[in-house]
Amino acid sequence: MRSLASPWTLGGHRLANRLVLAPLAGIGNWFVRLQARRYGAGLVVSEMVSSFGLKYGDERTLREFLRIHPDEHPVSFQLFGHDPDVMRVAAAIVAEAGADLIDLNMGCPVRKVCKVGAGAALLEDPDRAVAVARAAREGSGLPVTVKLRPGQRPGERSGVILARRLVEEAGVAGIAFHPRHASQQHKGAPDYALAADLVEALAVPVIVSGGLSSDRRVRAAFEQTGAEAVMLARGSLGNPWRFERLLGRREGQPSTEEVVRELLWVIDRAEEHLGVERSGRYLRKFYPWYAALLAEGQARQALIAAPTTGAARAALRRLAAGSPEPLAA
Repeated sequence: MRSLASPWTLGGHRLANRLVLAPLAGIGNWFVRLQARRYGAGLVVSEMVSSFGLKYGDERTLREFLRIHPDEHPVSFQLFGHDPDVMRVAAAIVAEAGADLIDLNMGCPVRKVCKVGAGAALLEDPDRAVAVARAAREGSGLPVTVKLRPGQRPGERSGVILARRLVEEAGVAGIAFHPRHASQQHKGAPDYALAADLVEALAVPVIVSGGLSSDRRVRAAFEQTGAEAVMLARGSLGNPWRFERLLGRREGQPSTEEVVRELLWVIDRAEEHLGVERSGRYLRKFYPWYAALLAEGQARQALIAAPTTGAARAALRRLAAGSPEPLAA
């Protein structure tokens, strides 16, 4: 019987379940992916990585973005770019680094990505999009998936048409589909009926994303679309326990003690990855995600406002000392 916990196959890889960690720009580094795997995600995808940065040896891209932990496999690396020759080289570098699959971003609506002809701009340049996907597959020898939106503006179906061409002409192994138009970004209701139509039309797996901010919405989208899998993005931030709940491995939200312990793990890994000073700045966006699971109080506010990892640890010690506390509703 089809369920979120049942195995499936993508590009020849047997995946344990139907939960995928989405490519989270500026967030999805190795320890965020590893965390999702620890809590049950069947597949994790890296944050968006520049194909140009890889080909031309950008130091930070090579040092930080290509790091893979041995326990996070299977892992897919998401690349973006508009030049097939550059993509071919970048895909080979990612394969050499140890990625199991490659995902191509052809749906990002951010202006700085689109203005160079990448991301959602490729929805309006289908010949180039097909060439980029073909180059990634040829350069890496790995299965390639593509993340798409329906089109640039409401009513457009350029992404749906492109999906067919990517499968038939570029040989992609699957499509990750966010059924909001690029102009909507993350606003408005996703068109899951359109996603269901795409599932029926394609001979490869479709992974649905968008609007999956609660357990109920994840389950509903999975059932309504008939997609092979669901891709959790912002709905998983600070709440890796969602993977466990959706897989039937736990019920309810985590205790204060669990939240404290997990965030301490995140802080340790961030310092390992970025160093103490950079981690203090980088993790400021993380603290509110975890704090949302905690009861109101001075320690919670101190955590949200923590300027350094040392201050965050101090706030967490105060929270642990006051545990058990009732969780926020």
